[in-house]
Amino acid sequence: MENDFSLTLANQICFAVYDTNRLFIKFYQKALKPFNLTYPQYIVLLALWENDHQTLKQLSERLSLGSNTLTPLLKRLEQEAWIIREQPEADKRQLLVHLSDKSKKSKTDVQNAVLECVGKRMVTDLNEYNEALEVIQKMNKELKRLIEN
Repeated sequence: MENDFSLTLANQICFAVYDTNRLFIKFYQKALKPFNLTYPQYIVLLALWENDHQTLKQLSERLSLGSNTLTPLLKRLEQEAWIIREQPEADKRQLLVHLSDKSKKSKTDVQNAVLECVGKRMVTDLNEYNEALEVIQKMNKELKRLIEN
């Protein structure tokens, strides 16, 4: 195996992950189009559907997005009435983000559209899906550890 390895683009895990990420975003665009949501906006909503009423800092950490990336996403979500952003009276430096009535009411519809798109078109074997998820999560954990050291 060592002799067969070369630093070509096709042999790079980083490129395969990059390309897969790009394709996932395009794939999800189809499911999210009826809701006028982008993939990054969808992951913000996922985080809030799991745990509503988060600070900008909490969302930033949960999604691994800098505030300079997250802030414009949140502004667009607020303009489309998906979320509400507010500064608590107790600490105006904080920004609290929570779900609007629209996002609470649309949660099932959005998630069903995504599940239908992913489930019917991509996932054929739940065991393979879970195995792939486990490998990716393990890789992410190891990369974070290496970056932090």
